[in-house]
Amino acid sequence: MISLYDTARQKVVPLELRDPGKVSIYVCGPTVYAPPHIGHGRMALVYDILRRYLLWSGLDVTFVSNITDIDDNILKRAEEEGRPWDEITVKCEGIWWQGMERINVMRPDLTPHATEYVDGMVDLIGRLIDIDAAYITSDGVYLSVSVVPDYGLLPHQSLDDLVEGAGERELVGIEKRHPADFVLWKLAKEGEPSWPSPWGDGRPGWHTECVVMSLDLLGEGFDLHTGGLDLTFPHHENERAQAVALGHKFANHWMHNGFVELEGEKMSKSLGNVKNLLDLTEQYDQRAYRLLVLQAHYRSPIEITDTSMTQAEASLDRLDTFARRTASLDGVSRPDDIDAFRQAMDDDLNTSGAVDLMFRLVREANTAIDSGDEQAAAGAAATAREMAATLGLEFETSSDDVPAEIQALADQRQAARAAKDFAKSDELRDELAAAGWTVEDSADGPVLRPN
Repeated sequence: MISLYDTARQKVVPLELRDPGKVSIYVCGPTVYAPPHIGHGRMALVYDILRRYLLWSGLDVTFVSNITDIDDNILKRAEEEGRPWDEITVKCEGIWWQGMERINVMRPDLTPHATEYVDGMVDLIGRLIDIDAAYITSDGVYLSVSVVPDYGLLPHQSLDDLVEGAGERELVGIEKRHPADFVLWKLAKEGEPSWPSPWGDGRPGWHTECVVMSLDLLGEGFDLHTGGLDLTFPHHENERAQAVALGHKFANHWMHNGFVELEGEKMSKSLGNVKNLLDLTEQYDQRAYRLLVLQAHYRSPIEITDTSMTQAEASLDRLDTFARRTASLDGVSRPDDIDAFRQAMDDDLNTSGAVDLMFRLVREANTAIDSGDEQAAAGAAATAREMAATLGLEFETSSDDVPAEIQALADQRQAARAAKDFAKSDELRDELAAAGWTVEDSADGPVLRPN
């Protein structure tokens, strides 16, 4: 079974399943008020890769990712643009799914929307008030974090340390009993959308929706709660606090992916360096970002630059050439290499090790073709293709890209190089050039590009 780093336990541990053979996963999804940025893209790719791998491993996966469709940011944008708030959410959700489709992220099994669960949130808040874990003020309802004995588990800080590091932002709210107390229900201001509650019309706080949705759809003690590292505190800790205060067994395992950096600087809305995911996929091969994410460990930061994306595109060119060269070979995956792939992925989702293994098999298949050993090439190629498919990495094999006669000339040239017939190799290179094609040699095999 796969082992993953648990944020709460601060170590890599086996993912123990509540129900044998079944995995329940909750992913904190988008707040739909703007297009997805590349940080969203990395988050979605990491958990898409995990999901695909678990499915390939034969597990029954229930994958839930929510949509936050009521939030201060949504209302702010609606006010700025003079548009209805729900028009903003519908449009931005559509753009979100467009971005996910471009990077080949599978749709979740379930996509609960916050506005669909307001009644459940009102019920949860009422129960917290009934046990004196929450209290009513003139502007809403707040959770009293002092009733949660292990508050600060996910960020691994004491309550005093969290307050000291919170800054003035967390101290807002004159009637708060403790600076770290957080809002569960916000009383509506004039003109804002609202829902009825015993404490006055208003809307839920952000930290409450995921508690209600995850427990409703996945049940107590679900297997895995995931999201970006920036959600660890306060969002995930505040989710957990509500569940703990009510005596619920919440997520069994917490998983967080690392940040995205642009030219060496952490991507941040406050820094103004958030890159639109749709722009990225228009500027580069839409598969390049997935490959870049795969080549890094999910907990490490990754840097997005023109150089790194261009390098990923070059690697994809080599993979596509390999796929075309081996398309006619009929082989089966090799058990030893599949076991090595599984060992890498089970070791805290070591995708970089898995990708290295895939590229080794690509080189092996190319070498075998060059030497005339099609049987060896077929086995290596089939294994590499299975690994790529499991990782959600698609190859381009269309003959529309490289005509069959051009590919045949390139294969003849590669065979001549393997036989050290360099005169013939040069002759074929010239013939390809005359036909409008450049052939570039690399460790992973030749790459054909139109002149």
